[in-house]
Amino acid sequence: MRRRFLLQGSALAALVAPAALAAPKGAPPAPTSDLTIRWLGHTCFLFASRQGRILVNPFRPAGCTAGYRKPDVDADLILLSSRLLDEGALDVVRGNPRVLYQPGVFTVDAFDKIQGVRTLHDRKDGRQFGINVAWRWRQAGIDMVHLGGIAAPLDDEAKILLGKPDVLFVPVGGGDKSFDATLAREATEALQPRLVIPTQYRTRAAEDSCELAAVDTFVKLFNSEDVRVLTTPTLSVAATRLPKGTSPQVRVLGYDFGEGRAARR
Repeated sequence: MRRRFLLQGSALAALVAPAALAAPKGAPPAPTSDLTIRWLGHTCFLFASRQGRILVNPFRPAGCTAGYRKPDVDADLILLSSRLLDEGALDVVRGNPRVLYQPGVFTVDAFDKIQGVRTLHDRKDGRQFGINVAWRWRQAGIDMVHLGGIAAPLDDEAKILLGKPDVLFVPVGGGDKSFDATLAREATEALQPRLVIPTQYRTRAAEDSCELAAVDTFVKLFNSEDVRVLTTPTLSVAATRLPKGTSPQVRVLGYDFGEGRAARR
């Protein structure tokens, strides 16, 4: 059985209670509240509901994240896809929240069955940037999957473990550490989410030397009526208001760079 660890601050702490992989029988529990999703740049998002606040992939402003503001938010739990500084910079986080950073199944306070799934952060069998942890959890009655900085295509095991989420966060900018638009579209088709939010693409916050592509290439792979580009970095989602159609809906969140809001470059 794979070992399951909980990281507290910068040191290993106690084992968290393992949870069964199987979903509970019967109807899913009613949502406790709406879920507020706030994009903080790159692959970093804050998820807030009555259960608590989950922060995914805090970063240190540098390179492709140089123009983003340092994440300055309170969180109860942090999920890291890797320990690279663009998605694993714990020194920028306030307070002393709990941190998960390895594959496994965890229960942390009000959050039950948080699943970390091992994937690859490059297309060289992990030899260049190591593993990437994709995260699956349920919050406010909504099944979430955040693919982190995945670069290699999902294998069959990962597809089974990640299931069919309601909301999928998928990197689309390409380069050595991330899906390009085509791989992101393939992952979307495999996981069949209701709502897709692209991450890790080129914006005004990226340096001119940043290797990432803009979000446009990914967006063009969907029907235009299924895509909405927002001017705000915040989105409120409720389990009862998720899209009902057979095609996934794409939402591109905006970000205020101090020069007006722009989701794309």
